[in-house]
Amino acid sequence: MEFLEIPLIDDDFYKMMMRFVINIFFLTIVIRFLYYIKSRRKDYLLTYYMISTIVFFLCFTLKKFELDVGMALGLFAIFGILRYRTNPVDIREMTYLFIVIGVSVINALANKKMSYAEIMTANIIVVVLLAGIENYWILKQEVTKEVVYEKIENIKPENYNLLKLDLESRTGLLINKAEVGAIDFMKDTAVITIYYYKDAKS
Repeated sequence: MEFLEIPLIDDDFYKMMMRFVINIFFLTIVIRFLYYIKSRRKDYLLTYYMISTIVFFLCFTLKKFELDVGMALGLFAIFGILRYRTNPVDIREMTYLFIVIGVSVINALANKKMSYAEIMTANIIVVVLLAGIENYWILKQEVTKEVVYEKIENIKPENYNLLKLDLESRTGLLINKAEVGAIDFMKDTAVITIYYYKDAKS
């Protein structure tokens, strides 16, 4: 059955929906149960879900057309332009963005030569590897924080230990390293970047 020379439904529709269900299932594990539990950042949930969904349908739709090398490179250039026009993103968030895009591309572009068992296995390997690295390999995650510090005499190199001890007593954190940034001698303050392991207490 066709409408304006376009079929209302074909076999690819069922393939698309089946692969989309697989895609969204594994992405939910990655985004909701691996990324969010560790970071607790809700601002990236919408981004990851919508980018992965758009990439999936874009790849599945374009798969019906024969794209030359120039067209394929053009598509990647679009993503590159979008990347460089945004604010700097932490490497961890960028890694997860690459993962959700990669998984969506794999699920969308798999052809008849690739069985559902192979598609599922590829997704499972990505999820298991990511879960293993997040929960067992990376036991400590070093994070940074900037603080405005008013004891200007402690920023001298010879007073580094005093600076570190004072910051630990005030923040309650076990600090690995402290770096002095911008100094305001008019207000007798300095911006200190502290490095510490997440969930580590002094």
